[in-house]
Amino acid sequence: MHLTKEEEHLLQGERGDTLRRAMEILVALGDIYGAERLVEIKSAQIAGVSYKTIGDAGLEWISDLDGMVAVPSILNPAGMDLLRWREMSIDEDFARKQLEIIEAYRRLGVTIECTCTPYLVYESIASRGDHLAWSESSAVSYANSVIGAMTNREGGPSALAAALVGKTPLYGYHLEENRVPTHVISVETDVREYGALGFLVGKLVGDGVPLFVMRSRPDRDDMKALGAAMAASGSVALYYIKDVTQEPPRYEPSACEHIVIDEDDIMSVYDST
Repeated sequence: MHLTKEEEHLLQGERGDTLRRAMEILVALGDIYGAERLVEIKSAQIAGVSYKTIGDAGLEWISDLDGMVAVPSILNPAGMDLLRWREMSIDEDFARKQLEIIEAYRRLGVTIECTCTPYLVYESIASRGDHLAWSESSAVSYANSVIGAMTNREGGPSALAAALVGKTPLYGYHLEENRVPTHVISVETDVREYGALGFLVGKLVGDGVPLFVMRSRPDRDDMKALGAAMAASGSVALYYIKDVTQEPPRYEPSACEHIVIDEDDIMSVYDST
């Protein structure tokens, strides 16, 4: 992967150990996925917040970092309510360590609202065409599909590394050629339950990129539910809705798998869960 001279200086530790470690993560990812270079990001959304998820090792790693994030950055939900945890009978030791994690991120300049919908907290955090480094699956789907930004689904360490450096490797959904539809989903009914539709389609397409052709016109809340469900039952990180979302890059319809969904198909989701 090609690095600028400034990026090489960061990798060599000339601006401190924290940025060196962050660059090592980004370069390793770039090498794994064949990225040609790094690209500047508009914002980061960072997972790896819950003490239940990262444990003592994660807490130690984050606490050992110093410096400040280079772009607006916000945390994913934590492992407890940060204000009312006593009312919820959270173990005191768990709470203490969870709050230490939050404080470690705060010292790095990360905003600690702890949300999986950062676009509702700060509208300016992502715009169409922006490159991002976001972690949470439904947020990634919303950013790519509804906002029209460009992000892969980052892990906690890679999102934090990108936040500190202000860049991420240029691969995956950061490239137009990887954003073309793989499936055309013809929905031959007026949709009332977008979550059910998403759950069904996610199972059908896996990590594909569906293009929906619908009778109904979903609003932003509908699309949030649709994307979250597809990320839960499959690994969908990008979708399109004809005449609603951005147009996809040029693609060949004959290369897509075509799926027809009707009311019975959507209602069958409730029978199987």
